[in-house]
Amino acid sequence: MPLNLPNLLTWLRILLIPLVIGVFYLPARQLSYEEANLLATGFFIVAAITDWLDGYLARKLNQISAFGAFLDPVADKLMVAAALIVLVDLERVSPVIALIIIGREIAISALREWMAKAGKSGSVAVSFIGKLKTAFQMIAITLLLYWEPLGIIPIQLLGHLLINLAALLTLISMFYYLRMAARTLKD
Repeated sequence: MPLNLPNLLTWLRILLIPLVIGVFYLPARQLSYEEANLLATGFFIVAAITDWLDGYLARKLNQISAFGAFLDPVADKLMVAAALIVLVDLERVSPVIALIIIGREIAISALREWMAKAGKSGSVAVSFIGKLKTAFQMIAITLLLYWEPLGIIPIQLLGHLLINLAALLTLISMFYYLRMAARTLKD
């Protein structure tokens, strides 16, 4: 395991996951409801920034490694799944939406592994629709963790709208990847 800045940022993202979750489960009176929302949101934003930053730095510093390429998507999926599970528990996200998003992540990860073993990993490389899905997910989860109105901005409404759009994009991207894999295997 190469110990470089991009990989350290990925590990930081993994270490932030218990903090995002934990603030909601501290003993009573440790944090107010609003403080827990704010802290979880802050930790999640830092984790989301490291998601972008580790990839950028790996390319910029020419520190791309096989271990980093493996760990980065694992960290992303853990972060999103953990946040969604907490949001389901807090009744801020529908279990169906969480199941769609988490189920797709598992299915596409398995598909990518299978395609890599078949020597066809390029056919399921990250697409624009996948990146768009991720952006909607991250923004939606951030809003749903924050939960409180921000002036006249209806955070809850925006969060629900975006998480539903993210779920739709999740399904679209899953079918896109499945179609690309099927075409490749057919050839």
